[in-house]
Amino acid sequence: MKKLLVMIFSLCFTLQLSAKSGEKDAMIAENSTTNPTEKTPSYWQKMADGMTKALIEHFWGANFKGYEDRYYFNYGSDLSNMTTNHYWPQAHAMDVLVDAYMRTGDKQYKDLFPLWWEGAPKYNFAGKMNPKDTWWNVFVDDMEWIVLAQIRMFESTGNAMYINKARQMYDDWIWPTWGSEDEAPWYGGITWKTDVSKSKNACSNGPAALIAARLYRFYDQAKFKDGKIKNAYLNEAIKIYTWEKNYLFDRKTGAVYDNINSKGEIQKSWIFTYNVGTFLGAAHELYKITSDKQYLEDAVLASNFVIDRLSKNGILSDATSGDGGLFHGIFFRYFVKLVNEKTLATDTRKKFHDYLTNLATVMAEQGVNPRTMLYSGRWRKAPADDEPVGLTPQLTGCMLMEAMCVLKPL
Repeated sequence: MKKLLVMIFSLCFTLQLSAKSGEKDAMIAENSTTNPTEKTPSYWQKMADGMTKALIEHFWGANFKGYEDRYYFNYGSDLSNMTTNHYWPQAHAMDVLVDAYMRTGDKQYKDLFPLWWEGAPKYNFAGKMNPKDTWWNVFVDDMEWIVLAQIRMFESTGNAMYINKARQMYDDWIWPTWGSEDEAPWYGGITWKTDVSKSKNACSNGPAALIAARLYRFYDQAKFKDGKIKNAYLNEAIKIYTWEKNYLFDRKTGAVYDNINSKGEIQKSWIFTYNVGTFLGAAHELYKITSDKQYLEDAVLASNFVIDRLSKNGILSDATSGDGGLFHGIFFRYFVKLVNEKTLATDTRKKFHDYLTNLATVMAEQGVNPRTMLYSGRWRKAPADDEPVGLTPQLTGCMLMEAMCVLKPL
């Protein structure tokens, strides 16, 4: 039955993509010389639709003959890379499907949720290392991305199975890695890897703070029973966030440093957009919960670092493969929520709004192939029709187009 469902699902998407390809070519050509502010909401909707359907057509493993039971997103387009050594992009692929489902209400996206729920732990390369939980992974941040996706799957469907699993993973595998608060020079912090307890990274603390804050926010809706009380999650979110701010955040520039290592040294030369994204995302989440303006000020400062220090002429660096292919997309996911924050100063909100819109326009006009709707991570050069594309840059492209669909007008 599942095979039949996947075959029908795949055929529907392929037919829709083919029927709309001419329309998309014309749409992109028509808008290629317009100003960013002239693009209509329907333009961004069509771009998001095209790129998400391309994600499914070219990366969803079960779409390909001979792999009908592969309920997993391949690491390369059209069977070009089928390694399962990368767990964390699975979470972001599901995030994109949640985006599409919440935006359109199209059941075809939702139908993939239970299939992925079966396939993700099955292909988890580290799952066999922990017989208690096939979702477990040696990388704490990999589990965190999965948990964040699970919470959003609950948010979009109301199915408590998803958030119950998220809560269990956070309580059993993530929060317990919080270090001893008496141990110098770390004094706490969520570890990066279960077998490297003294490396405290931004990529493990920012997402952990987000998870705790969201478990607090959805606590009543999820009707949690037993276990921690609601406020315990808020206290943990604040504790994790405060630790990251104290150790990995530059309060003058807004930079978010990558880690404090096993020697107690802070790695200040590695500053990545995804770490900034989860830091500002956690700050914004806590601002919405507490109304403490310091969190909002932190989020603004971190955002300005990306715009003023990590961008050149308003454009971020190309990111064509590997983990780095996903970094910008994660930043966009949390940045757009901040841009929509009504309490932002008018000039700040306009600066952020224009920056995001310009990035999306450059990507849509120059970086996305209008026939395949694939993005290879190059802002100003679209991939050729037959060029293999990595999962991570395609996800970044999808996330930026979805961000434009929820970006509110000034």
